[in-house]
Amino acid sequence: MNWAVTTYDSAFGYVSAHGAPLVDLLDPQPGERVIDLGCGTGTFSAEIAERGAEVLGIDGSPDMVAQATALHPGLSFIVGDAHDFTISESFDAVASNAALHWMTRDPDAVIARVHAALRPGGRFVGELGGAGNCAELVAAMQTAWRVFGLGEPELPWYFPSPAEYATRLEEGGFTLRLLEHADRPTRMTEGPNGAADWVRAYAARALADVPPELVEPLLVRVNDLAAPALRRESGWVADYVRLRFAAVRKPDGAVPMPVGPLFSDPPL
Repeated sequence: MNWAVTTYDSAFGYVSAHGAPLVDLLDPQPGERVIDLGCGTGTFSAEIAERGAEVLGIDGSPDMVAQATALHPGLSFIVGDAHDFTISESFDAVASNAALHWMTRDPDAVIARVHAALRPGGRFVGELGGAGNCAELVAAMQTAWRVFGLGEPELPWYFPSPAEYATRLEEGGFTLRLLEHADRPTRMTEGPNGAADWVRAYAARALADVPPELVEPLLVRVNDLAAPALRRESGWVADYVRLRFAAVRKPDGAVPMPVGPLFSDPPL
């Protein structure tokens, strides 16, 4: 799968986005004010700051913010929910790296808060899991849960299609400048036990509902089911599909009035 739409203006004219680091697509300038939304432990915030921008990292996890503050004492981090955060001053850009797909409660509300935080013409740049992300891993989980007579596992992610997310951005007051949707198989480094360790790291919510005596045999079955597609001689590979975008906030007064939900629950 490889789906791309690309247009450029003065905000995004210099970089070929495919394969480039997200910070290059953002292109932060010295003195610019940038929000890192879903900053985690602050690694991406630090990359932005190295370009001379003033960065504010926002994350919903107090533990993550505490770690970010300890690791990067010269940067600013605050605890905030991406669905309803407010900022007193306008920023030049909002960026988000591998975080938006965890913000599942209301994707439109996240986009609305980003819009409110930006000055007119400000940039919104991000990368998240797109439709088809981790399809083999998710299928292995769902099948294993059924084999053990368990209910459907609760999956904590939002993986939109390119068309869906493009529409959400446009309806949310942005002009889309770049959108890429591409396979990115990635070596698993989360642990030595392949898909089982991936589930422990990223789907802990689903495991929390499993009887304790079933967890280990369930994860063995997940590995067995995922191995034909994802285990290589060199190790396990996660079947990641990434959605990367760059957009610009439209001038004030250009946002259409909402007319209700744009989409039903997104497919994985």
